[in-house]
Amino acid sequence: MMTNDRPDFAGLTVFAFHFRRWKRAVLQAYFPQARFVYPPLYLTDRAFARDWARAIGASEKPVLLVWGRNAPQAAIAFARENSIPLRFIEDGFIRSLVPNASHSAPFSLTFDSRTPYFDSRQASDLECLLGSYDFAGDPALMERARKGIRSLLASGLSKYNAAGTMDAAHEPKTKERRRILVIGQVEDDASITLGCDRPMTNNDVVRTAASENPGCEILYKPHPDVLNGVRKRLSNPAEVAHLCRLVTAPVSLPELLAGTDHVYTITSLGGFEALLRGIPVTVMGCPFYAGWGLTDDRQANPRRGRKLSVEELFAGAYLLYPHYFNPVTGAAISFEECLELAAHWRKTGMPESLIAPIPIPAKPSFRLFGPYGLLGWRHLLTEPLARIIGTIGNRTDADDFRKNPILFFRELSNPTFRKVGRVLYPFD
Repeated sequence: MMTNDRPDFAGLTVFAFHFRRWKRAVLQAYFPQARFVYPPLYLTDRAFARDWARAIGASEKPVLLVWGRNAPQAAIAFARENSIPLRFIEDGFIRSLVPNASHSAPFSLTFDSRTPYFDSRQASDLECLLGSYDFAGDPALMERARKGIRSLLASGLSKYNAAGTMDAAHEPKTKERRRILVIGQVEDDASITLGCDRPMTNNDVVRTAASENPGCEILYKPHPDVLNGVRKRLSNPAEVAHLCRLVTAPVSLPELLAGTDHVYTITSLGGFEALLRGIPVTVMGCPFYAGWGLTDDRQANPRRGRKLSVEELFAGAYLLYPHYFNPVTGAAISFEECLELAAHWRKTGMPESLIAPIPIPAKPSFRLFGPYGLLGWRHLLTEPLARIIGTIGNRTDADDFRKNPILFFRELSNPTFRKVGRVLYPFD
């Protein structure tokens, strides 16, 4: 099924867990020879045992593909107990030409047979690779790594990137003191909940950075999704505004790092991007790049005792571990091709993707009975609810709701809103 170069899933039945509709189109474009089956989102252990275990066990050459770790624990245990191949999939370290994951196809993906790379509770494939690979015995790889680092830094690309030139008008340019940058994250993200062994907020990091660096300038860049209200915050940046200078303008991380003397973060990839630039990094959690002798680690990881160079860490994390794709055509590409395309499209604008979205099923037409209830009265809810949803979210959310109200509620990440949808539309 898997080669050292790239998974292809050819001829296999892939049970893909926690893939929203827009991700399914991308997955099928990237792996056209596979047959994908999508269990419902937010499947429970009980529902898996009742509705899916037997079907998976009876399938010829089944594979379980899980986004992050978003699958019932019963499904993960079932795969391992029955020797069914299991892969955890996540975005790679060059993601998109937008400032967040959005609904865009990713430039890179990672596939891990053990656990997602950000789960520090156990060893991932990436951790095992970094701990055992003979980098010294692969001079060609190390030359690629050195060139790759130079190209990445010269391009100014990061994990997320806005097309066109970044507006750095509000970048803190004046620097009279040593500058400490705190890179904020989405605090309930799995990279923190699985990568940090104790509760930790961005404000905690700011307070630590300020107390350990008296007299220094402390910059705090909250995560863009938190600033925009797309993701929930667990701490309010205003509570630490007296300790730091908040960076709320759309300044790219590479631009901020250019004037930074030290970085503090929990588990952000931005810490590794700082290492690539020779900037000291303190990590409060245990990201994939911690524990190899390159970072100031505030969380121990006894599994990681090997000393690595930045080039070796880059070679493992950017060249050997991820897989790269052309997000317009879906074709497999190399890291170098990915970097070239991303840098070019950021200047010229990204072409329209050839990956056709999976159509949203039309809502049921008016009928006496069916999923919209007796006499079809729930059709009357559509327009008033669409206005409410547009106010809470945005126009796109309202339009998606109008197309299929049941599907809209079933795919919401907020459990409270899903329960509301189950009350309003109890039957699928």
